[in-house]
Amino acid sequence: MAMVKIVVVALLALVCYAKADSKVICYYDHRSNFREGMGKFDIPFLEPALQVCTHLIYGYAGINPDNYKMVPLNEAFDVNKDNYRHITELKRRFPGLRVLLSVGGGNDISGEGQERNLVYRTVLESVDHRLTFINSAKDLVKHYGFDGLDLAWEFPETKPKKIRSSFKQFFVNLKHKIVGESVVDDKAEEHKEQFTALVREIRNSFRHDGLLLSMSVLPNVNSTVYYDPRSLAPHLDFVSLRNFDFYTPHRNPKEADYTAPLYELLDRKADENGDYQVRYWLQNAFPANKLIYGISTYGRTWRMTEDSGLTGVPPFYTEGPGEEGPYTKEVGLLAFPEICSKIATPKEIQAGYLGKLRKINDPTKRFEYWNTTDVSKRFGTYAYRLPKDDKEGIWVSFEDPDTVTSKASYVKAKGLGGVAIVDLTLDDFRGLCTGDKYPILRAAKFGL
Repeated sequence: MAMVKIVVVALLALVCYAKADSKVICYYDHRSNFREGMGKFDIPFLEPALQVCTHLIYGYAGINPDNYKMVPLNEAFDVNKDNYRHITELKRRFPGLRVLLSVGGGNDISGEGQERNLVYRTVLESVDHRLTFINSAKDLVKHYGFDGLDLAWEFPETKPKKIRSSFKQFFVNLKHKIVGESVVDDKAEEHKEQFTALVREIRNSFRHDGLLLSMSVLPNVNSTVYYDPRSLAPHLDFVSLRNFDFYTPHRNPKEADYTAPLYELLDRKADENGDYQVRYWLQNAFPANKLIYGISTYGRTWRMTEDSGLTGVPPFYTEGPGEEGPYTKEVGLLAFPEICSKIATPKEIQAGYLGKLRKINDPTKRFEYWNTTDVSKRFGTYAYRLPKDDKEGIWVSFEDPDTVTSKASYVKAKGLGGVAIVDLTLDDFRGLCTGDKYPILRAAKFGL
């Protein structure tokens, strides 16, 4: 009996250790400070989240195209108003917290077409440009007390999926497996090698000061084209895969679909799911414990029309992004509290109230190939309202605590390093939905 107790205690200790060892990477976009009303996010709102987060990543810095130095994107706020220091000083109240500064992140936008964000490729192409970037990044990180740098590098995105029949899509997927994606960067192979060199050079520069170096793989950037996991692994502390926004109303204005499926869906591109992205990195010798699964706290919205059908089951025809929310003020995007306020209760649905959205939980179990031993929610949650009279139709794909817990369980089962929450400021940081603050963040932590 005593031996049984010892074994049980040992197992519990092991589980607790594994849970404690998992990283919870929390991204914070400083632009949220400029929202109005209930969407405005001040630093004190971070404190409940930092009881859960192991790392806080501040977004974002950029690259000066004239001299290739890393610079604040909002110097007036980040530097003149001391927001950098206010953020790094949080470590005094949360001693185990590590705070990193991220560069890029899809926020340092310049140019159009082939010239879009060209500076992120140009800086790679010269040893001198890389050295200038590294020295400026190191100075900025050290001066303001950050623990390291996160490279959310702005490589060109893949081309959006075209609307095709199932028959045509089968052959398109087959073609991609044989000959790869269509070219969006003529120098992609060179940029892949040069980025590896940049990461190696940053690590060498950071090593003496014990600074962390991480990387964020942005949505719709093809990892097979730009990243060499085996060569990057020794130089990075972790890599966050942003496994969402595979579909967005800006990239795909005429067709709505799940934005962040865990596994491959029928008749979709094979790489547009989280599991595919994870497997690519693992199969190319990247350590599982350095790989972080990125989860979004917001939903993507499309405008439904009379041609969208009646069921809300994706994919279907749409007419561009849905209307902006009251807090975020951005078309095609709703923060989690904006979504939950729009969803009808069961009583409202029963009463035939058509003003709110009907929520459809992950529908995986409806399909014949569902394996009852696999508890993963494969697709995601959505909600919709059909167009009627003066009410515009809307469809939103989003994460809820159930799907987030399922993804965290996937992370645990795969032995990955943890989860990344993108972005804290779009979670329910005020507790408007149920009274509990940060439901997405807490569900992710609970599932690990």
